[in-house]
Amino acid sequence: MDERALVVIPTYNEAENIELVIDRVRAAVPDADVLVVDDSSPDGTGDIAAKVAEHDPHVHVLHRPQKTGLGAAYLAGFSWALQCGYDLVVEMDADGSHLPEQLPRLLDAVDGADVVLGARWVPDGRVVNWPRRRELLSRGGNAYARLMLGMAVHDPTGGFRVFRRETLEGIDLSSVRSEGYCFQVDLARRASEAGYRVVEVPITFVERVYGDSKMTASIVREALIRVSQWGLQHRAQQVRQLTGRARTGVRSR
Repeated sequence: MDERALVVIPTYNEAENIELVIDRVRAAVPDADVLVVDDSSPDGTGDIAAKVAEHDPHVHVLHRPQKTGLGAAYLAGFSWALQCGYDLVVEMDADGSHLPEQLPRLLDAVDGADVVLGARWVPDGRVVNWPRRRELLSRGGNAYARLMLGMAVHDPTGGFRVFRRETLEGIDLSSVRSEGYCFQVDLARRASEAGYRVVEVPITFVERVYGDSKMTASIVREALIRVSQWGLQHRAQQVRQLTGRARTGVRSR
């Protein structure tokens, strides 16, 4: 790999998973670096990652003073990546649900894209060991986001993805305020609206074996509210554009 890649893994109470996930990432993409962004996990996740980093120069740990959400952790990781000159930045969960063995496929796809989304709800994409209720929630949330925001992508809520450096620099990360899982929708819509090439690659998503899911009712509510707000803004912009074209047409006659 000619381009420098960094895999950013946010963590909070993932002591049972983090070392194995790091090992699998290092085996799958030996040339890539790993940045664990830990929000002061009380179970010692950050300490475990730091011990791995002591013996592996490809592994780094960013210790944050408190838990402020998935979005803030990723933004901190992106800032670190850009400051350190990485060309490609990967988002990946710490719980094993994103298979590190599929990383080469996502990184290969970035040759023809500005953003690569690992997608569950496309042909050859799938989920393993999910209850029916959660699958319906995910499918419904993605369909709602596509409808409200006019995006062509099928899985804008997915968190296994690759960004080119230029894409992160071009979507104004300083104005991102979204947290939770709607952070993923936010970045996907910003990239799409800015005209970046967004490509989806089918992945297999596996339900975690160890630890507890971070999905809560408040996260779902935040996503619903913010996607609805963004959707109304999107529709209003479309109306303004159509009105402007109509007025221009009248004047030119």
